[in-house]
Amino acid sequence: MIHNTSWPYANETGITEKLNCDVLVLGGGLAGCYAAIAAARRGQSVILVEKGAVERSGSAGTGFDHWESACTNPCSGVTPEEIAWAYVNEQDYYSNGIAHYIECREGYDRMLDMESFGGKIRDTKNEFEGAAFRDEKTKLMFAYDYKNKFTLRVWGSTFKPSLYKELKRLGVKLLEHTEATALLTSFVNGKKHGAGACAMDVHTCKFYILRAKSTVLAMSRPARVWLFDADQPGLCEFRPFQSIGSGHAMGWRSGIEFTMMEKSVRAEYSAAGRSFPAYGTGNNHNTWYAATMVDARGVEIPYVDRDGKELTSVLERYYPAPGQKFFLKGGVIDNPKYEYRGPETLDFDELIKRGYQLPFYADLSRMPDEERRVIWGMMVGEEGKTKIPILQNYTKRGFDPTKDMLQSYGTGWQSANFLEQERQFFGATGGILHDWDLKTNIDGIYAAGDQLYASDCAGFACATGYYAGRKAATSAKSCELPSYDPEEAAREQARLYAPLFVKDGINWKELNQAIAKAMQNYCGGVRCEALLREGLDLLGSYERDIVPQLSCKNPHELMRIHEVLDILTVAQIVLHASLHRKSSSAPLFFTRSDYPKMDPQADHCHIALHQENGTVIERRVLLDFFGDLQTEYEKRNKDYEEEREANGYAKR
Repeated sequence: MIHNTSWPYANETGITEKLNCDVLVLGGGLAGCYAAIAAARRGQSVILVEKGAVERSGSAGTGFDHWESACTNPCSGVTPEEIAWAYVNEQDYYSNGIAHYIECREGYDRMLDMESFGGKIRDTKNEFEGAAFRDEKTKLMFAYDYKNKFTLRVWGSTFKPSLYKELKRLGVKLLEHTEATALLTSFVNGKKHGAGACAMDVHTCKFYILRAKSTVLAMSRPARVWLFDADQPGLCEFRPFQSIGSGHAMGWRSGIEFTMMEKSVRAEYSAAGRSFPAYGTGNNHNTWYAATMVDARGVEIPYVDRDGKELTSVLERYYPAPGQKFFLKGGVIDNPKYEYRGPETLDFDELIKRGYQLPFYADLSRMPDEERRVIWGMMVGEEGKTKIPILQNYTKRGFDPTKDMLQSYGTGWQSANFLEQERQFFGATGGILHDWDLKTNIDGIYAAGDQLYASDCAGFACATGYYAGRKAATSAKSCELPSYDPEEAAREQARLYAPLFVKDGINWKELNQAIAKAMQNYCGGVRCEALLREGLDLLGSYERDIVPQLSCKNPHELMRIHEVLDILTVAQIVLHASLHRKSSSAPLFFTRSDYPKMDPQADHCHIALHQENGTVIERRVLLDFFGDLQTEYEKRNKDYEEEREANGYAKR
């Protein structure tokens, strides 16, 4: 029962609604919206389930500032093959060659789609006319590599509202404020097949049984696994608070295969005691690239190219070194290999050795006017949560980038220095293993965006979302609506409602803190079998002893409880993955004290895991299982190439 009598929504606890569709999309961020659009364009009935409001939900709900790997834009100096293979090589093949190639080959098409929906991708008001990063003919603007021009600066705050309008225009049925909680499966011709999902309205507790011929998982990557602050929950991760990896947990419980879940990095953003708001401190990375940095005396910190040559002008910071074709920058690439390393300030240790004095500052006043304005006012303003808490708040309080500096905390583009056991899923993290159709190991279930292993940023989400949506639509056209097990749905409904009937129990925040502490203690920077098994035992005790005591007063708190239960499942996946990799690995930022050998050939592979009836099953997959990217893609996408020409993507 709902205990809070002031709750403003209807009480629909116990009410079940059954809906059918051709393609079911779980998650209404960038990937989910594009998946739904692709399926609807192919004449399929589509239901999209989103825990928030689609117009502003997901990691890009408040915006983003750049779109990576748009290699087919008319100004690009690189090919999709060059950049996709660079991502693969840069990560020592612990990378998603399939999804990166889709991103590189189809990403600019999705930008053109976005423009047709109403999103802003060009400097149409000529605010930056004449700038080195602007193409005067197309009015496209570029970040990082001004020679090769494959990363575009965009007005990402316009994107989600534009996608929302297009979804409505296409007639996609939107179940907003509805939390997908479990996948439904059945057996078709002796093989496991997706049959849809269960969901719950987070305002009213209405229960949904959603049957579908094809399902696309397009939810977020996990978060709040190692770090959580009950007093400042809204700031405890870089991504939105509600983005916690429920799709991973649902997939694991249904038997979907994952890889690279043992990979995590020392935290970069979190308000769990250490961090400032993202992009709110002076730095020279990502959104702030390539800001001028100075030390405490006001002495400018030099930029150098990959060969150590000191650069004397601001413009040189945006060009490859002599003999270098291109360089990589962005959210996935922090410290690239020599071949792909771009201009950067001198290493911190070298700066201290040379006598540069802390603290350091970003000094935009020393940059050309157009570079200063594009960092402070566009990049800071469009990226993530920067528009209100950073740009508007700092400006209101008197910050003037033409004369003021912002102090730098931590190193690089982080906003603090974290301990080794304080970890996050940042960069190219683990996720669902899939084939060239972005199909999981369960027929009829596809994945996109941050659900995929080694996922990237916004362009990756949009391109893979659309790709998965069209593949799911093709599959749906050739099959009947699968059956489902009513008892399975009934068990899920009972599981969802259980905390409503516990009085004076344990709050969701307490369990989230307990999970984070357990993961720091037993699955931190250095791992070993004894610690990992101890961690699994502890999390198992939480399931037995704490979960039955969880209680809530309203559907919102009930939603938070189920988020934390999904975090608990994700933590268990990480522990299992860590146990199965019996060696240390530099590319995976993975250290085992009982297996210190680094990257032995026998373990240089994807360790793919799924569970059946509680038993974890492993198989090993070659890192280059995807084959030649261009060849394999073109085998499977002739229909899209015809569609692309018909829609004029190649000419725009």
